[in-house]
Amino acid sequence: MPPHSCILIGAPVDSGKRRRGCIMGPDAYRVAGLSETLSELGYRVEDWGNLAATENSNAKNLPDHIHAGEETIGWTNALINSAEAAMDQGLPIFLGGDHSLSLGSVAGVANHAAKSERPQFVLWLDAHSDFHTPQSTASGNLHGTPLGYVTGREGFFGFPEVTNPIPQENICIIGLRSVDQAEREALQSTDIRYHDMRQIDEHGIARPLTTFLEHVAQQNGALHVSLDVDFLDPSFAPAVGTTVPGGATVREAHLVMEMISDSGLMTSLDLVELNPFLDERGKTAQVMVDLTASAFGRRVFDRPTRAFT
Repeated sequence: MPPHSCILIGAPVDSGKRRRGCIMGPDAYRVAGLSETLSELGYRVEDWGNLAATENSNAKNLPDHIHAGEETIGWTNALINSAEAAMDQGLPIFLGGDHSLSLGSVAGVANHAAKSERPQFVLWLDAHSDFHTPQSTASGNLHGTPLGYVTGREGFFGFPEVTNPIPQENICIIGLRSVDQAEREALQSTDIRYHDMRQIDEHGIARPLTTFLEHVAQQNGALHVSLDVDFLDPSFAPAVGTTVPGGATVREAHLVMEMISDSGLMTSLDLVELNPFLDERGKTAQVMVDLTASAFGRRVFDRPTRAFT
C-alpha cells in the first residue's frame, strides 16, 4: 500500500508554454480542499509549500525557438532535488504548474527508485504524448518534452543529466488524441505502451490499465502517475490551455484512479496543467481533487483490495 503520509509540493511552473496561468495551479488545489480531502481519508498530510526554480541555469545550446529554456532548467533542478527528498518521507503529490514540471518530478523519483533497487514505471494520463525533444518540438514549448527527457532522448542541452532513464516498456500513455507527426513517428519506433481514445472507445479503459498494472506489480515497480487536466474532456474540465475535445469522461477518469488505488502501486503523483484563469468557478480544480481522492481510496462502497500477482 502507499505510504500513509502524503507530501504536497507546489510547483508553480509557468515556463513550459506561452499561455500563462498555470502558476496559480498549486494554490487552486489548496483552495479546493486537497489537503482536507486526503486527511479525511486517513492520510497524514504535509504541505511543503511552493518551490522556486534554481538560478544561473545554462540554456545557451538549446534551439533558438525554445520558450523559457533557462527557467525550465531551473525548475527541473529544483524538482529533481525535491522529489528525491520527498520519496524518503512519504508519497509526494506535485501540484502544477504546467507539464514541464514532470521533467524534474519523474527524473527525481526515478533516482530514488534506483537507490531502492526498484524499477520505475510511469502512467501518463494525457491527450498528448509529450515525447518531443527540444529539437523536434515545432512550438518550442517544453511542456511537450518530459517523456522525451526522462527516457533519455538526446538534445536536452543544459538540463541535468538523466542518470536513471525510464525504460520505454515501463511507460503507459492513456488518453491520446492529439499527437503530431514527429511524435507519432518517434513513438511507433519505441516500446512505450500507448492507447488513444479510439482504442478506449472500442475496448474500454480498464483493459489496457489492468495489463499495465499487472506488469508493474510483477516487477515490484514504483509507479509514478502523471494526471494532466486535458486527459479529461474539456466539457468536464475547461481550465486547461491545451483543450482537445473527445477526452475521458469523469466516470472513466474515476475508474482509472480507483483501479490505481486498488492496485496499491502508486508511489508518486503529478497534477498538472490546471490554469485557474480559464476555470469556471473552480469546477476543474474540484474535479481534479475528487479524482485524487479516488486514487487514495475514496469509494461509494468499499471493495476488497485487488492483489496483483
